[in-house]
Amino acid sequence: MSTKLLIPLYENDVAPRFDLATEVLIVTNIGKVDPVNKRIVVLPRASAEQLCHLIFAEGIQTVVCSGIEDDYYQYLTWKRIEVIDSVIGSSESALKRYLEGTLKPGEIL
Repeated sequence: MSTKLLIPLYENDVAPRFDLATEVLIVTNIGKVDPVNKRIVVLPRASAEQLCHLIFAEGIQTVVCSGIEDDYYQYLTWKRIEVIDSVIGSSESALKRYLEGTLKPGEIL
C-alpha cells in the first residue's frame, strides 16, 4: 500500500503554523515501485478546518507540520492520521528524511 503525505508550506519551508498555510505539498506513491509524485495545492485561504477537510478528501495518511494546535493534533490522530509535528526547515529536507524513515517530531532541518 502506498502512503500519501501532506506538508503545509510557507514558500519552500514547512509552514510555521498548520492553521496559517495557504499552500500544501501532497506526495503520493510513497512505498511503491513507481516514482514519488508531488503536487502543490493552493488553498483559497488559511483555515485549519479546510486543511483537515483536504486531508480527508485526499486520503492523506501522514501530515508533517511545524506548529499545530492541540485540538487539531488530537482530532487528526483520533482519525488515525500520523502527525509528525514541530518540524522546522525546508519541505524538501523534511520529505527526504521522511522517505529515509528518519524524520521525527521536533526535527530542525
